[in-house]
Amino acid sequence: MGCFTFIKVMMILFNLAIFLSGGTLLGVGIWVKVDGESFLKIFGTLSSSILQVVNVAYLLIVIGAILLVIGFLGCYGAQKESKCLLMMFFSVVLIIFIAEVAAAVVALVFTGLAETLLTGLVTPLLKEKYGVNDTFTQIWDVTMTKVHCCGLNNYTDFNNSYFYETHQGYPRQCCDMQSTCNSTVAAEMAVQGCFKQILEEIRTNAGVAGGVAAGIAAVEIASLAVSMYLYCQLDNK
Repeated sequence: MGCFTFIKVMMILFNLAIFLSGGTLLGVGIWVKVDGESFLKIFGTLSSSILQVVNVAYLLIVIGAILLVIGFLGCYGAQKESKCLLMMFFSVVLIIFIAEVAAAVVALVFTGLAETLLTGLVTPLLKEKYGVNDTFTQIWDVTMTKVHCCGLNNYTDFNNSYFYETHQGYPRQCCDMQSTCNSTVAAEMAVQGCFKQILEEIRTNAGVAGGVAAGIAAVEIASLAVSMYLYCQLDNK
């Protein structure tokens, strides 16, 4: 039973760390939701743009809650040697693992479909809100400047837009930050769209992204194996 005890202790410690991490994320999420102004003061103006794109508070709360549940089931289930809790832990982690694999497959197979859908959703927003809504404009300015891209597909996303009609040209990022950015200059510069540029960045760093994904998958598989081992060994006690 020495091996069983060692694995049990490791299971408890590992899931205790997950539980504490989940509690931290949950606490930060609640803090952002309740007192967002303090969050903005600490993390600066860029966080304001991020908060407009993704509701960070709810995202942190959801992730924190999931980690809390996983950590509790794994830690308490191993400590109490509860077959029910261990099976629940196994089931939750298995569902998350399957969802991650499915998301990865969809991302690889349906990249073209994703581009089409994003074009249909984002391009109209660029035409209507870029140059009108300050927050939306700031988000795209930061993105296009940092990623060195223009629009979602290319500069033509801004054709017949509010910005083009009022400025008689395209955003400077579409012409590599030149002061004059008309259709001739934009066509010569051929700055890539942000979607394609981000995809290239992902492909360039595919090794790092793949390593991180493989590491997460390994941890999840190990958790599944350990929880099932403890579950099966309880029948022999």
